[in-house]
Amino acid sequence: MRVLQLSTLLTFAGLLVACSPDKSPDPPPAPPQKTVFDPLTQQMDRARQVQGTVDTQTQDTRKAIEAAEGGEAPK
Repeated sequence: MRVLQLSTLLTFAGLLVACSPDKSPDPPPAPPQKTVFDPLTQQMDRARQVQGTVDTQTQDTRKAIEAAEGGEAPK
């Protein structure tokens, strides 16, 4: 009988410890640190954006030229 009481007490004590709240949540991750390559990568990103704009304008110009050569009205 004594063993049953002791095991019951230890079970409840274990449940209380297991269900207790954590000390504190993990802090949010730190923002990425700047590197010496940041200005270079920013320039590369801008260059890619400009190249996309130039490519779009080139396609539009080619379509207009092809339409004019074929006698069709540009769209």
